[in-house]
Amino acid sequence: MKLILLGPPGAGKGTQAEVLTKKLGVPAISTGNILRAAVKNGTPTGLRAKEFMDAGKLVPDEVIIGVISERLSEADCAKGFILDGVPRTIPQAQALEAAGVVFDAVVSLEISDDEIVERMAGRRVCTSCGTPFHVTGRPPKQDGVCDVCGGPLELRADDKPEVVTSRLRVYHEETAPLKAFYASRNLLREVPNQASIEATTARILCVLGLEDL
Repeated sequence: MKLILLGPPGAGKGTQAEVLTKKLGVPAISTGNILRAAVKNGTPTGLRAKEFMDAGKLVPDEVIIGVISERLSEADCAKGFILDGVPRTIPQAQALEAAGVVFDAVVSLEISDDEIVERMAGRRVCTSCGTPFHVTGRPPKQDGVCDVCGGPLELRADDKPEVVTSRLRVYHEETAPLKAFYASRNLLREVPNQASIEATTARILCVLGLEDL
């Protein structure tokens, strides 16, 4: 099963990717994570990406696609994968197609901007290990303390309402058009916002025809 998870920032793509990777037995691949890994491992495209990152510039599409192609060629992706955070734009989607990367489905998590702003204001991230929490949806056992490593939790700067509003504007301008792009290829599967993480997972499995997993 080769999937893309689409949706605005805060829609729950990372959380669902984490759940689905266990259910489907395929790796979840986050753009940010593989970029950092490629840089750390000193791969050719990782070194190119590092040049841009060190200069404070956006990593160009061709470098991002190169890093993704490197990652998808690894053995654990042979049976499938879940892409989270890429493609972000139609040119990136076209570049993936040109690179021969094919998908079984593109799952779009549908949620309103107002709900996103409210949801992200409650997000907290461990400053030590990066584990995400939510004050109501996934609260830590001890307020302000990570369950995994005991590190302090914080509200990230890009989760503040004014920043979220700006990120949503960019999403609607650059990423939302991907829905029509993939709908034209009969790959789009829309999942309306659900009341819980578990209900969202169940709905995703349903639209993929895998509800018996």
